[in-house]
Amino acid sequence: MVGTLPPAAGATVRRPRQVWYRNHSDIDMRGEAIVMDVERIWLAVGFLGQAFFSARFIVQWVASERRKQSVVPVYFWFFSLGGGLTLFLYAVYRRDPVFILGQGAGLFVYLRNLYFIYRQTRLAAAS
Repeated sequence: MVGTLPPAAGATVRRPRQVWYRNHSDIDMRGEAIVMDVERIWLAVGFLGQAFFSARFIVQWVASERRKQSVVPVYFWFFSLGGGLTLFLYAVYRRDPVFILGQGAGLFVYLRNLYFIYRQTRLAAAS
């Protein structure tokens, strides 16, 4: 570096942490990485999607225990849709084609089941 003195004999040289930047917006005015960067936000989005997706099994389990038989409540499909959509967006950000295909295909199933439930309740109300 220009204008700096070499370290004194026996002094430890602090090496900068290696950071991979996507663009210059990841660096603040002092040239340091921003603590709450985009990667951490997307990681939180991914964990949130996984939490929604996992919650659907708890919802199904509780509903089945209450009825003492296997049932799939409507909230199961809403949690599936919320978790699937969040994980799909996370997969698109990660550019993972396997993950995108898996979550994308599931979204059609969740939406179709919600449509069937909506149609069934509408027909029941009409008759």
